[in-house]
Amino acid sequence: MNIEYTRRLEKIEEVLASALPERPDNDWINSSFAGIPDAVRPVHLSPLTESCRDLLLRGGKRWRPLLMVLSCELAGGGDRAYGLVPLVEFSHTASLIHDDIEDASDERRGKPAVHLLYGSDTAINSASWLYFHAQSVIDSFPSSDTLRLNLYRSASRELRRLHLGQAMDIAWHRSQDKIPARAEYEAMVTLKTGTLARMAGEIGMLAAGAEEGDAVEYGKLCARIGVGFQILDDVKNLTTGNPGKKRGDDVVEGKKSLPVIMHLERSQGDLERIASLFKRAREEGIQSDAVEEVISVLQESGAIESARAYGCQLISQTCLTLRGRYPGNKSADLIAVLFESMLEGGV
Repeated sequence: MNIEYTRRLEKIEEVLASALPERPDNDWINSSFAGIPDAVRPVHLSPLTESCRDLLLRGGKRWRPLLMVLSCELAGGGDRAYGLVPLVEFSHTASLIHDDIEDASDERRGKPAVHLLYGSDTAINSASWLYFHAQSVIDSFPSSDTLRLNLYRSASRELRRLHLGQAMDIAWHRSQDKIPARAEYEAMVTLKTGTLARMAGEIGMLAAGAEEGDAVEYGKLCARIGVGFQILDDVKNLTTGNPGKKRGDDVVEGKKSLPVIMHLERSQGDLERIASLFKRAREEGIQSDAVEEVISVLQESGAIESARAYGCQLISQTCLTLRGRYPGNKSADLIAVLFESMLEGGV
């Protein structure tokens, strides 16, 4: 990876580890909880922190906090955004823990899902806490009251949007024969995945002192990258398989990804067949022949390749727009190159 990214990512990892330490000290406890009874000891904190830290330290692409840092640099804020990167990465980590419970997933990042290791009750509670803990970094961020309010407003709004997107996705994968329209699908992905990219870009800009309106417009641009990323991630699930997950587990979970929607746009008569295969896959699990049959149908119709092309188009067009808005800006070029690496599976 480009050394320009490596040195930033190393600093991001340091900030994340510090914001979610293995052994919380009194300063961390006070900053996170603002005074708690003396009887509360470190052993009482571990059910909150241990499971979240476990997933965090398994790695991850970290492109969202990197986008936040680069967006701040783009707006002339230098390295001010580093203290805020837990906002987006901890929110992302929390969403993954909840997502795995809701999808009954077995694995995440190559290891058993958090709820299987620590119990669903602990996983639900700790991930919910992590959403709130993520926002605690705003309190210690050196800023005016107005900026602090804008940061809270942006983060809270995007988390509400994220949960709306997840609600749409859950409703569709619970029903085998419910296939959303493409516009509905894109709305869901814009909310569920695009919103964290939007948060990263918008907050990076705000941290640099950009006007709120400019930051919001820039955030909308970043959201398009999140949509493209999710489409390519869904395609990968049906082809090579996502790292740390199993090829085709989206079929088992009943997810109506863009390749499925595109196939049924072309072959509406296949709805009953696809619905039946999704039902079998859910009942029989990842080893079911129905999983590979769905993938085969989508490959033969060209739907998987069409979805891949559309995801690549979204990313490429957004990079062109970014470079056009900020010509000759090194940070803009680094952001564009970061996004373009998604097209080659580099992120």
